[in-house]
Amino acid sequence: MNKLDQAEALKLRTKQFAIRIVGVVRCLPRTREGDVIGKQLLRCGTAVAANYRAVCRARSKAEFISKISIVVEEADETVFWLELLADTAVVPPEKVSLLLKEANELLAICAASLRTAKENRVA
Repeated sequence: MNKLDQAEALKLRTKQFAIRIVGVVRCLPRTREGDVIGKQLLRCGTAVAANYRAVCRARSKAEFISKISIVVEEADETVFWLELLADTAVVPPEKVSLLLKEANELLAICAASLRTAKENRVA
């Protein structure tokens, strides 16, 4: 698989992730904590996909690094809110475990891309 195919696959994967985030937020209890955490999760979880699309349109290495940094931040924040949902029992942990696994995988992939881009920038 070449880099363009990999980018398209990750674009699809992040979009599917965003769709799953929307589904989780729709199922959260209508409580104060459910609403507050849900809004935060919806914002950052969907931002992973939206900002990754921007990464794919980067016009320079510097712009790529800037935009992939945002994806890393949003993915990390998404992991936090998913962990908080489970740790506070707003939802049963098993309901978010697969989504949390995917969030951690996307975070690892994007963080590795950021590291590589920074290393290659100096070389």
